[in-house]
Amino acid sequence: MHWLDLSVLILYVGLLIGFGFYRTKQSGKDPEEFLLAGRKLSLPGFVVTLVATWYGGILGIGENTYSYGIQTWFIFGLPYYIFAILFAFLIAGRINETKFISIPDQFHGRFGKTAGVVSALYILFLASPAPYILSIGILLQFTTGLSFGLSLLMATGLSLSYIWIGGFKAVVRTDGLQFGFMYVGFLLLLIFSMKSNGPISELVLPVSHLNITGGASIQYIVVWFFIALWTFVDPGFYQRCAAAKSPQTAKKGILISIGFWFIFDMLTLSTGLYAKALLTAGDPLFAYPRLGAMVLPPLAYGIFITGLLATIMSTIDSLGLISAITFGRDILWRIQSPTSTDKLKWNNESTIFVRKGLIITAFIALILAFSIPSVVKLWYGLGSILVPGLVLPFLISFKNNRPKENILLMMVSPVLVSIFWILLGKLLNGYPFGLEPFYPGILTSVLVYVIKVKN
Repeated sequence: MHWLDLSVLILYVGLLIGFGFYRTKQSGKDPEEFLLAGRKLSLPGFVVTLVATWYGGILGIGENTYSYGIQTWFIFGLPYYIFAILFAFLIAGRINETKFISIPDQFHGRFGKTAGVVSALYILFLASPAPYILSIGILLQFTTGLSFGLSLLMATGLSLSYIWIGGFKAVVRTDGLQFGFMYVGFLLLLIFSMKSNGPISELVLPVSHLNITGGASIQYIVVWFFIALWTFVDPGFYQRCAAAKSPQTAKKGILISIGFWFIFDMLTLSTGLYAKALLTAGDPLFAYPRLGAMVLPPLAYGIFITGLLATIMSTIDSLGLISAITFGRDILWRIQSPTSTDKLKWNNESTIFVRKGLIITAFIALILAFSIPSVVKLWYGLGSILVPGLVLPFLISFKNNRPKENILLMMVSPVLVSIFWILLGKLLNGYPFGLEPFYPGILTSVLVYVIKVKN
């Protein structure tokens, strides 16, 4: 790595530490101050932190675009815009008004302790920063020559250290810095790719790369639209809506974020197509950094690599905090907390449990990072299994006449059915009737609701 590129990377780390630790003293032990920035998140802060957090799997996006072309936008972009719009109009403001801290907190308040703990276990898997820690370890190893293990430890330690002190406020401040680097980095990559190789319309690409399916079945594409229901139970969305200073801020923040997502998606899609057209055969996972090394001069390459790191780091710190909240507060603290006596003391001590959860989840994530083969496969598998058990119960929790009976059956049975379907597919060398596991899972959820819950 050229010394100019290394200088940019060092500057970024310095700024990240400065932003992360600046004015991070906590106001007593108030959990809302630590976990939700006192519920005073402004519209610019909302947009910046939501957008920056969304793209942690950037290497997976590059891998998929290199392999399948514009399909990437149709499975990782468009369906999430649709459900984010629905989320903004139907749910965002109501989350802000409920005054719960997290999705499991809302499940606990609406359906009881057991439902709260079960939902927390689901969220713990959905929000794990493990695949993104893996991504940053691979990226640092590829670009700097550092060992894989050292890269993992450095990235994890840096991103989680300022969370320990500053909580959600520190996440929002650092996300602002990382937001800037990620957009500038990919803009530079696109400009220099066009400058060196002409407009994207002149690229020679496989026909399948210009097809929305990318060679996959229509059913596979449709499943991703259903998996995008994940948006409704995305803990990052929930946390930011809960932290917003008003219901209007939450709604507007999501709608504005969609515009920024579209811009960034076009940057990543275009550069991914350039990577396919220009690069020789190699690991698709490194499509973006390999393209950067080919077309970018020193300094610009450093800014781009820093932008890649920032894209991933902004997700690690957000999901690290969410995982810590889920494990520490929504599981450990919830199991031990009393139902009535000394509630104020336990509320204040929940922050201590979150910090304990931060240590444990960081350790677990580091272990898992060594065993996760693909970010995209992980998204698909977890989404297919867990989302069917969360979406409908979560939507029901907003009803005034919400039923508590059989809600656990509605949460657990879809997950078990999806897991059974996956195992059955492995035994039969193909899914029964060609149905992806998400479909029987979500169908089970609907049937349980109609038969056991609604009536």
